[in-house]
Amino acid sequence: MSTSTTEPLVRVVLADDQPLVRTALRMVMTDTADLVVTGEAADGAEAVRLVEETGADVVVMDLRMPGTDGIEATRLITAGSSGARVVVLTTFDDDDHVYAALHAGASGFLVKDMALDDILAAVRVVASGDALIAPSVTRRLIKEFTGRPKSVPSAPRRRAEGITDREREVLTLVGRGLSNTEVAAELHISVATAKTYVTRLLAKLDARDRVQLVIIAYEAGLVSAT
Repeated sequence: MSTSTTEPLVRVVLADDQPLVRTALRMVMTDTADLVVTGEAADGAEAVRLVEETGADVVVMDLRMPGTDGIEATRLITAGSSGARVVVLTTFDDDDHVYAALHAGASGFLVKDMALDDILAAVRVVASGDALIAPSVTRRLIKEFTGRPKSVPSAPRRRAEGITDREREVLTLVGRGLSNTEVAAELHISVATAKTYVTRLLAKLDARDRVQLVIIAYEAGLVSAT
């Protein structure tokens, strides 16, 4: 089913060394009015090149690829001037790599067995400037990674400093994987107010998006795997 033609066009690069994965994603995106596949890459170096050539808004990035892998490609893309955002394709038997991808600048995750409609929705969320960090995925990440940050020695530890007590409460809930609606319910505030607190946290902690807030929350000891 096609979406409304009034939607802004989102340019997408698909990076995966499995042709069947790329084909499936391209076919379903072709049937939408607001998503267009501007390139397909079988390795990270090609993905970086295609972003530069096509002006892509979002890269759907596999992590395990020959040559330049998805982590290094993510780092190069997010450090560049294109403004493209990266969503990684992951399976949860690849935990260390996923954690590294977060620090490299990924804006979220797509699990390879997700419904295709959910993948399309995720691409739109990331293209809009938000981060895809579904609560169920967040909770899994926390469980897998808390207590194992030294698996990425080059990743600097961050602290939640310079925030109010209420902002710390919000950060803790975000770190636990709660959505803005769930944060609002937990703290008995409006959803708009919860969103405002998240926006302030992004600014105060110099975090790119909600994914980085999750990292900061558990690296600062505000959440744990229990």
